[in-house]
Amino acid sequence: MQQQRQYVGVDLHRRRSVIVRMTPEGEKLDVVRIDNDALALSLELAKAGPDPEVVLEACYGWYWAADVLAECGGRVHLAHPLGNNWGHRRVKNDERDGTDLCDLLRLGRLAEAWIAPPEVRELRELVRYRAKLVALRAGLKAQVHAVLAKEGVRVPMSDLFGRAGQVLLDRCPLGEAYAIRVESLRHLIEVHDREIAMIEGHVNRRLVGHPGYRAVQAIPGVGPVLGAVFVAEIGDVSRFSRPDQLACWAGVTPRHRESDTTVRRGSITKQGSKLVRWAAIEAISRNRGGTFLQHHHDRIAKARNSRGIARVASARKLLHLVFYALRDGEVRCLADAG
Repeated sequence: MQQQRQYVGVDLHRRRSVIVRMTPEGEKLDVVRIDNDALALSLELAKAGPDPEVVLEACYGWYWAADVLAECGGRVHLAHPLGNNWGHRRVKNDERDGTDLCDLLRLGRLAEAWIAPPEVRELRELVRYRAKLVALRAGLKAQVHAVLAKEGVRVPMSDLFGRAGQVLLDRCPLGEAYAIRVESLRHLIEVHDREIAMIEGHVNRRLVGHPGYRAVQAIPGVGPVLGAVFVAEIGDVSRFSRPDQLACWAGVTPRHRESDTTVRRGSITKQGSKLVRWAAIEAISRNRGGTFLQHHHDRIAKARNSRGIARVASARKLLHLVFYALRDGEVRCLADAG
């Protein structure tokens, strides 16, 4: 007699996890708590028999667990934290969380997140780390401006860290403590510059020959940095059937609340990749001249009397072009215009 396929819910934490096994009918077979270890996890999964359906939440450090479960023959599902809101329960504990994950999966009500393959996760790691380094460098530069302001030093140039700005920093008279701090900050900025350049080199080497990476840079305002963000964060674009779905996933579509005849549409959801939203807005902000995206932006800004609304609407339009660039390796409307 063939064994029924079992359902396994993993409530993953940083050091320990709770594993719940259930039958397709919802009968609870076992509940066990383990220390996070690849061997312990694989041994517990083996108890579920061949090809079990396994679900875990997209929480802190889920990569290793998903890989171990997949290598052991489990059909892994990643629960989306925002899409599976099971309300304000009177009792919340790890066993209940694992049980609820199992129930959502076996009843077909699980809101799933995409499990990116290892190579996409590695590319994301580099792209996100570069963004972190740039943010840290921006904070260091802001500190230099703050120190100069305390000493009443006027900065006439737009870029304090360009050639003219470096001459100003070399020559401006500062008190001893302020001079020490500025010198230390300048050294840290140089370190960040080197690390950012190193990360960019690794990203560029990984994306050599990538048709989507080349095609997405044909979109006005998108260069190598923003193109790498789109390729890494979106990953396999074929999981979206339409460009509207990509825009919704990125969180740039209006919030929709409907009940009977009452419909309320609010601001954008902002649910999805923050980096993709930033890249789309940044690309629109870089648009200058007579590009059709700029015309689209200006028309909406005039109609709605809001440049902010126009910028977001144009970013949504740009993501449509990103969809076709990644799917087809070209943006035909731009090729025809050229």
